Amino acid sequence: MIDQNYKWYPVYTHSRAEKKANEELNRKGIQTYLPLKKVVKQWSDRKKIVEEPLIKSYLFAYISAREYAEVLMTNGVARFIYFSNKVASIPDQQIHDLKLLLATDSDLEIMDYEIKPGESVLIKAGPFKGIIAELVAVQNKQRIILRLQNMGYSININTSVAFVEPF
Repeated sequence: MIDQNYKWYPVYTHSRAEKKANEELNRKGIQTYLPLKKVVKQWSDRKKIVEEPLIKSYLFAYISAREYAEVLMTNGVARFIYFSNKVASIPDQQIHDLKLLLATDSDLEIMDYEIKPGESVLIKAGPFKGIIAELVAVQNKQRIILRLQNMGYSININTSVAFVEPF
């Protein structure tokens, strides 16, 4: 049976302190979830697969309201995330869905911005790198349609939305 007083709360951590804060909260007996993704890191002498947080400076704590202070007094924790002047909570199903997504080993991309049709974008990777264009439409996460400025036509580019950023 799930205790109705306990919910998942997004916790904002200090920069690069997600794993440390997660360990500290677990040591205090607080259930947490830190979504991690595998990334290949290149050094001058070797490559290594490391786990990095999926969402920078975020982890999730499964607590009741009476444990807020205990979480905030944990090394690495900066604050809770607020929405409409209340501490935000995440439905259990969304945490479950996030765990399932990460278990599929698919290549997830998290962007901290939203680009809407009509906005100018800078293409930051691929053969069109460095070109500024207008976003016409996003057909799915892989295919975007861009209008090149001053050329009067649209071009379909089969690339990830992650390869463009607001300009």
